[in-house]
Amino acid sequence: MPSDTRTRIQEVARELFVSQGVQNTSLRQISDRLGITKPALYYHFASRDDLVRSIVQPMVEDIERFVATRQPGDARQLLDDYFELIWRHREVTMMMVRELSVLGYLDLGTRMFDWRRRIITLLLGPELTQAQHIRATVALGGMSDCSVEYANLPVEEVKPAAVEAAAAALGL
Repeated sequence: MPSDTRTRIQEVARELFVSQGVQNTSLRQISDRLGITKPALYYHFASRDDLVRSIVQPMVEDIERFVATRQPGDARQLLDDYFELIWRHREVTMMMVRELSVLGYLDLGTRMFDWRRRIITLLLGPELTQAQHIRATVALGGMSDCSVEYANLPVEEVKPAAVEAAAAALGL
């Protein structure tokens, strides 16, 4: 179980990374915000890269679990569950949008395209026309964009509209 200090470091770092970018956030800023020394921060994280990976890793694990354990079935429920997942990790997505270099951590760029293809297959099956594949890409990408663009709104306002728009794009 992570220590309270480690968790606090991740929370402050995530907030700063989202607001000012990973490259524009120093470990000194993080340690100063927490009122700890920089060596104390290094006790928990060997580098800024190590800290970023620790923030991104839970999202990676959650999405991997999601695509590995889901079975084809109720497409609307899958969209609903997928939106919950991306909403839960919207700050990491915001870090990636703000600073594309974050995609390099844990090979996220390649993984994200693989996850999307796997989710599209779960939604619509393996035999898709090019048009179906494009609509599914727009639907899932639009839901992800909504989790970032409207991150400051209550999920209850964003989710119904985002899921409904995705379902309509998919013809569900």
